[in-house]
Amino acid sequence: MKDSVLNWLDLAAIKFADRTAFSDENRRITFFELNHYTMKIGTRIAHLLGSGKPVVVMTGRHVYTPACYLGVVRAGCFYAPMDASMPTQRLNQILGVIDAQLMLVDREHLEKARGLEFDGNICVMEDILDTETADEVLLSRASSELKEHSPLYVIFTSGSTGIPKGVTTSHHALMCYIEDVQEVLKLTQEDVLGSQSPLDYIAAIRDIYLPLKTGASTYIIPKNEFAMPTELFETLNREKVTTLCWSVAGIELPAKLGAFDCMTPEYLKRVIFSGSVLKGKYLKEWQQHLPGVVFINQYGPTEATASCTYYVVKEEAENDTVLPIGIPYGHYSILLLNEDQTATGQGKIGEICVGGPCLALGYYGDPQRTEASFVQNPLNHHYRELIYKTGDLGRVREDGLLEFCGRKDRQIKHMGHRVELEELEAAASAVEGVMDASVLYNSEKEQIYLFYTGTAKARDIVLFFRANLPAFMVPRKVICLDEMPVLPNGKTDLQKLKSYF
Repeated sequence: MKDSVLNWLDLAAIKFADRTAFSDENRRITFFELNHYTMKIGTRIAHLLGSGKPVVVMTGRHVYTPACYLGVVRAGCFYAPMDASMPTQRLNQILGVIDAQLMLVDREHLEKARGLEFDGNICVMEDILDTETADEVLLSRASSELKEHSPLYVIFTSGSTGIPKGVTTSHHALMCYIEDVQEVLKLTQEDVLGSQSPLDYIAAIRDIYLPLKTGASTYIIPKNEFAMPTELFETLNREKVTTLCWSVAGIELPAKLGAFDCMTPEYLKRVIFSGSVLKGKYLKEWQQHLPGVVFINQYGPTEATASCTYYVVKEEAENDTVLPIGIPYGHYSILLLNEDQTATGQGKIGEICVGGPCLALGYYGDPQRTEASFVQNPLNHHYRELIYKTGDLGRVREDGLLEFCGRKDRQIKHMGHRVELEELEAAASAVEGVMDASVLYNSEKEQIYLFYTGTAKARDIVLFFRANLPAFMVPRKVICLDEMPVLPNGKTDLQKLKSYF
């Protein structure tokens, strides 16, 4: 167990026992309480499952969710978080991939869980916390099998086939990443993180695991406050939040809604953002109102745990500023490859590939896709060295900083989430009355465009998307065409479609 995140939790429960670990709008729990809750949850799961098994967790945006995740780990298992607000079909797809025997839910989501295609045990979090007695002997035996390369969690992302991909991350990968981030952020037990990301999303791992490593606290911000800038900034001040690790969408929204016209977050020291490209005009506004704050741009895929590069912003942003994505974190290596798998020359654009111990274990239950994405470094002919091919394009500037240059294929980053455009096309084709469909992304407007031919109504297509896919995957523009424009080779003429932008 010494090589697992439980080691961090055990130490934190002793060293920071009475300090707040997590808080939300209704309650706070200390590190001691967090540890106690994980032991109760772990005991129940260990009674029902053997170690090394997946457990689906579908709980809400509250302080007990991290306890649920870590309780699964206490039982020697690994967790697969699900967002109950996703369409039922999407949740059933995830259940089909993970094939778990046990689901952990809170009472709020019990009925939702009962309506899913799941025939395993459903355990209610509140019942466990109210009635279970921690069995330390059982837990010690259950977690004794955990090793540094044991899976910690499986987080699902968009898949081009229409089936979500389960990215499986080990304890070692997560711990290396958190150590790297802490080396840059230098958090102390006096710091408070303001959590913006959904707790089932990859970006939330910083808010969950940095406290275990550092003794800092995380305040879980109510989701609705991001649409109410005054309340959002009031919350940051009331909770004395010092650090934000947010998606670019989360950073841009307060600036768009005029939050700084009302007040300024008084306690902020660090603002870290990732997920897509932050527009210069919004960074400029944050900098102007928070001149003493450190801003850090991060880049990285879920398959490399989270962010593999970072850039501490030094310049004063202008409207046209485009930030580099910087240099690799300590445990990572970055290389650029040409189409023929040779090294990309200085200043030239190539595919960004990531190496190091923070790479995921692969895609859960999908060895074929794993082997296609996690490959031997073609520049190393002497020993086994896996790299992950991101599909992103980049180049190294003269100052040695890495610059993001877009996507190689048709996967995009939208609202902080990865989306496969092919998946959206497949969804549209499933709508009755749709003949052909093509999806494009307008990066300037940050809008997904769906073009189609057929007799279907645009409204019906949107309703279908809303019923079957997450909200961030619903096209903003749905355009019916008499016929799909094609090139002489028969492929869709994407340039003609872009004229509608």
